[in-house]
Amino acid sequence: MADSLIAKKLQDMLNEEKWTRATLSAYTANQIKDLDALFHEAAREKAMDDLKEVCDEHIAHSKNSIAALYLAGIIGLSRQQIDDSNMIALINIFADNRKWNVVEYICKRILDYGENRNALARLAECYENEDKIEEMYAVWERLVRVDYEESDIVKLIAEKKEKDGDIDGAVDYYRKAVHRYVNKALFSNAKEIWGKLIELAPADIDFFYHVQRKIAKQISEDKAAMLLQDLYKHYKAEEDWDTALGILKAIIEYDEKNPQIRKEIVEVYKAKYADHSHVDAYVRLSNLAQGYRNIHEAINDFEKHISFDVGNFVYHRTWNIGRIRSIEGDDIAIDFAKKRDHRMGLKMAVDSLITLRRDHIWVLKAIWSKDKLRERIKTDIPWALITIIKSFDNRADIKKIKAELVPSVLTANEWTGWSSKARDILKTDARFGNAPESVGIFIVRDRLLSFEEKIYNQFKAEKNFFARVQDTRDFLEHGDEDSELFNEMLGFFTGYVKSYAQVNEFVVGAFLFLKELASKNTHLKNIAMVGFVDLMGQCDDVVNIYLNMKDARLKESFLSHIKSFIPDWADTFVRLFPYALTKGMVETLLDAGEMDRLQGLIVSIVENYRDHREAFIWIVKNLWDETWVIELGLPYDKVLFTLIHILDITFKEIENHRDTTDNRRINKQVDTILFKEKRLVEYIDQADKDTIERLYTLVRDVKDLDSSVKVRLRKHIAEQHPEFHFPDEEEKAIVSRGLMVTAAKYEEKTKLLTRIMEEDVPANQKEIAYALSLGDLRENSEYKAAKEKQDELNSKVAKLKNEIERSQLFDVTTLTTSKISFGTEVLLRNETEKTDETYIILGPWESDPTNHIISYLSPLGKRLLNHKAGDELVFAIHDRKFSYVVKSIKAASY
Repeated sequence: MADSLIAKKLQDMLNEEKWTRATLSAYTANQIKDLDALFHEAAREKAMDDLKEVCDEHIAHSKNSIAALYLAGIIGLSRQQIDDSNMIALINIFADNRKWNVVEYICKRILDYGENRNALARLAECYENEDKIEEMYAVWERLVRVDYEESDIVKLIAEKKEKDGDIDGAVDYYRKAVHRYVNKALFSNAKEIWGKLIELAPADIDFFYHVQRKIAKQISEDKAAMLLQDLYKHYKAEEDWDTALGILKAIIEYDEKNPQIRKEIVEVYKAKYADHSHVDAYVRLSNLAQGYRNIHEAINDFEKHISFDVGNFVYHRTWNIGRIRSIEGDDIAIDFAKKRDHRMGLKMAVDSLITLRRDHIWVLKAIWSKDKLRERIKTDIPWALITIIKSFDNRADIKKIKAELVPSVLTANEWTGWSSKARDILKTDARFGNAPESVGIFIVRDRLLSFEEKIYNQFKAEKNFFARVQDTRDFLEHGDEDSELFNEMLGFFTGYVKSYAQVNEFVVGAFLFLKELASKNTHLKNIAMVGFVDLMGQCDDVVNIYLNMKDARLKESFLSHIKSFIPDWADTFVRLFPYALTKGMVETLLDAGEMDRLQGLIVSIVENYRDHREAFIWIVKNLWDETWVIELGLPYDKVLFTLIHILDITFKEIENHRDTTDNRRINKQVDTILFKEKRLVEYIDQADKDTIERLYTLVRDVKDLDSSVKVRLRKHIAEQHPEFHFPDEEEKAIVSRGLMVTAAKYEEKTKLLTRIMEEDVPANQKEIAYALSLGDLRENSEYKAAKEKQDELNSKVAKLKNEIERSQLFDVTTLTTSKISFGTEVLLRNETEKTDETYIILGPWESDPTNHIISYLSPLGKRLLNHKAGDELVFAIHDRKFSYVVKSIKAASY
């Protein structure tokens, strides 16, 4: 039992009869203010817990105690507790007794700690009873921000704004209302608001499409079609045929057999193409007006036919771009670049040709000069993006855009910088949006998107949960948090915490993100609706949740919540540390006196480094010099041996295409520690012979390690330890089943093969296709020349592939100067001519006899191999006798 003076003071109050419900009729706001004074006194004296204990005990047997309810409630609010039942019970008591001045005061006190749905609703009720209408509407606007299900009040606010002449404000609230009615499946209410929005803001076609899709999904497709017909009537009256046609196409997705809609489609097409010379004929040919023909197929046929008109461009897979010269009945004449006045029937044209817009990228490539197109694309990136995207049914991804520009307009190097700017434009420019089904497919908008709409569409198209988290952050950073679009985004996350079968990274991520939002937006403070302890009580694998949570801020919040709310948080931290790897976790554990546990964790990671490679590396980089780690007495040479082994493992796994990205990252970290930070050579400088030999051998045997690194290490050891005998100095002659080559020549040959395959071969294929389009292959010189070039290219490719497959990169660390071998420079005394001759021994690819570079496979090279300084050589090549003495051998510079 609490025994502080303040607790006794409260107990005395509670014992007096005036603090019972019997005295409510005489109760005033001033008496509540007296309780506030006691609350503030308890806060100053740090006696809140005593006060809360007295209140809780009293409520247990006097549930309507005003003082106990108020003080318990206000203490809970001050501690940001979710449960506000005490305050709500108190408000209900006074509201039932129509003590509106007291209700108003209590509601305002609750709202001092953040927006609260129940308090706002009661406060608005107070103002209504006191006939304070403006104040009531102001509170209602606050209420609908926190009560996302309230719809009738939203409608009332919209009607008042319309009455007051604030049309923009009215439209905003009508939109909120229609969304909320749809969410509740109240179609009649939604239909009423739909009609009002057609009256006030008919131009926002994207909004209407968005709402009708929700209705089709959440209520019924028939109801969505019904509303679209109302919208269609407006656009038909305005003679906006493109929009009207779009609406009709949306309707037939739900109701394709409706004869009236079919009739309307015919009328709209005739109105849209009133100036087209063959519109009636094409309606007839496509059977657009005939009920027996599938409406979607009929529309497709009609639109194909109607696109054939004099002056329009077409594409043929052989003859490329052409332009329609004339149409006479069923006969079409087309001018192709290499085939003028080509004639074909309409049916064949529809089947074999693709009609193109005048500004289609293929048309521009055909009619503009390459320099003109290149300059426009480089200097006006938005225009280029719009042109390419619209060229392909207003849908294109980055891969498609690149295919149209590289290498025909931009080089691969130019694309790198250009595409970076293009991605930024696609993300930020209001003219571009995302296709509903994929965030990676871009479209051009007929109407500029607001920032909120652009981010919302990106959110809806995004499939990744954590990418949606970032989209929502972006929305809130620059957008309107009162938007119904934001409410829909918010609903995605609240759905995870409202109902879940099991706790996974998405449920925990949603909870943490909602808490993040609540910390920055007071009206969202109770949005999470579940406690972290309860959530974690149902979590089976905290490590897996952490690993799969692909958002750094949420991971940080996760650790913070564990520390704040989980009693055995230290155990959880130890389990997570090998994956989280933050100094903050280490400092937190040390501050909590958990050094022994940390030291045990370090030893475990070092001993089990195969399972915790990244953790081992992180410890070496960040903790190895800490006093409490040094106390463990772990040998440093063992650390270096382990790092070299990890280096070797990662190279092998990269070669086997196993977890390539992770292994490359780990490999780079080890390379930095051992070689760039010079930890290996620093240790070698003071190590004994056996340790040096073991370390050198381990590094030498890492197959894919850059040979220059090995050479530098060998050189350093030789300089610092001249007495050291390298274990590989039992020099060996070159014996290779393949083709020995230098790294530089290997790279040069592979680049040559790539250029031939990616540039020369495709260009030749186009030459052959063009030549074939000229017809009559017997007298076709262009075709013969193109085929000859194809044979030449094929021969080059085959030879290069064979040589590259046979090639073996020369490891310069194995270079020996005790014998003539690959990579050596030899000075010979020509006994016949009495002159000195110098030769560098390399491979066939590097051979350059004029500069005294010869191949080890050449007749002379073969005779010289494996001989030592001082050897006398006598041999004949092609009946010519040679007599040499080997004067010296050294490493070649090449």
